[in-house]
Amino acid sequence: MKRQARPARKRVLRAKRQAVPGVKRRIKVQTVEFAVFGDSHVGYGNSLSIFKSLLPKAVSSGNKRFIIFGGNNTQAGADHRNNAGTYYKEFKDTVTSTLGSIPYKASIGNWEASTRSLFTQYLGAVSGQMNFPGTQGKVRYVWLDCALGQFTPASLNLLRNLDDRYFYIIDFHWPLRVQGITVDSSHVLSAAETSKFFTAIPAKAREKVLAIFTHHGHKFYRKLNNIYPGYTKTKFFVTGCSGEYKCKPGGNMGYYNATLTSSGSGYKVEAFIAH
Repeated sequence: MKRQARPARKRVLRAKRQAVPGVKRRIKVQTVEFAVFGDSHVGYGNSLSIFKSLLPKAVSSGNKRFIIFGGNNTQAGADHRNNAGTYYKEFKDTVTSTLGSIPYKASIGNWEASTRSLFTQYLGAVSGQMNFPGTQGKVRYVWLDCALGQFTPASLNLLRNLDDRYFYIIDFHWPLRVQGITVDSSHVLSAAETSKFFTAIPAKAREKVLAIFTHHGHKFYRKLNNIYPGYTKTKFFVTGCSGEYKCKPGGNMGYYNATLTSSGSGYKVEAFIAH
């Protein structure tokens, strides 16, 4: 008997999804909430109490995924022989007990420059780069060391190696000298240091710098575009009153509530003062 051939299978062609004229595809929008503190100065006057009051407010507001501390977190340099370790421990104990599993990173400030070994012991590296939480590695967080009013060679090298495959949020202690800034000039980087910062970033990565957070100026300040030639979209922030040191009682003490929002292939940062 001859074996009968099986019927040929009919190929089923899947119709390609065609775009409907006038109907736009929905772009999934993702938002990551974070907070930015500056100049908590734990160890000075009533600063620890103020910090313990402000930090829980930031954590309980919304759904924070990351906390930035921008230097002069402690008053360590005032009495680094006797009390610096205590100030760092008080700061870190407050942070870890309040934040729980929320990640954080601290930059180094001028009041901590003489206690670098204690800073790294309690708060980690003085400069570096990491993935910004909640962004699947698409946004990088970069923190730099300009504690003494000058960027270290390691910090400038980090900037020179920024890659345009990623977006960036950058933090360091001293404010840049941008046009129109109202922070006291004694608490702002020199024009030369400011130029070093901006020119170190490769031209192809400049449009990927979303926001720069700085501190030290003991006030809040924002400049939201054209902060320097070639940086048309980068936003620039100053916050330097998360403790008592040189801040008005009941006035300008606080922090930034911030959001990082993705939409399609782009990102944007917004930050507003909270008390």
